[in-house]
Amino acid sequence: MRTTSSREVYRNPWTRVREDVIELPDGSTSVYGVVERPDFAVVLPVDRDGFWLVEQFRHPVGRRCWEFPQGSWSHGTDGAPEELARAELAEETGFRAGRIEHLGRLDLAPGLMTQRFDVWVADELVPGPTAREASEADMRSGWVSETELRTMIAEGRFTDGPSLAAYSLLLLRG
Repeated sequence: MRTTSSREVYRNPWTRVREDVIELPDGSTSVYGVVERPDFAVVLPVDRDGFWLVEQFRHPVGRRCWEFPQGSWSHGTDGAPEELARAELAEETGFRAGRIEHLGRLDLAPGLMTQRFDVWVADELVPGPTAREASEADMRSGWVSETELRTMIAEGRFTDGPSLAAYSLLLLRG
């Protein structure tokens, strides 16, 4: 496959959408809508036999959602993936990690977007103040045991795809 043309159809400070025309191996053409967003970090804050989660209202789905702390650099800011993970953990939960380990790098939705994310597990947590963005003003955090997290997943109360993928990487690590 090869791209024969590409045009931007939408842009804001966080998202760019483009429309690509591609030529398929048989010579026919197809159109792809591609969403470009910055890469992000997901952090699994491990404490005792459980995790610290965050909950906030997610406008696209119209409800509050539990998830692991996650986010990308603010528009115009940049840094190393581990710095981002540590910054998001502190910003959303107030915790600083004494130790952080990279579990993997995943594609969010490769059939639709360019965005990828790094998964980190953090422990030796030290509490501190949060530094939430204005859009996170309604966020709250809470600790759940691993048993409760599994129940939340089974009951459909913990449905964030990146958080579930991150938890899967942790389970694979053993």
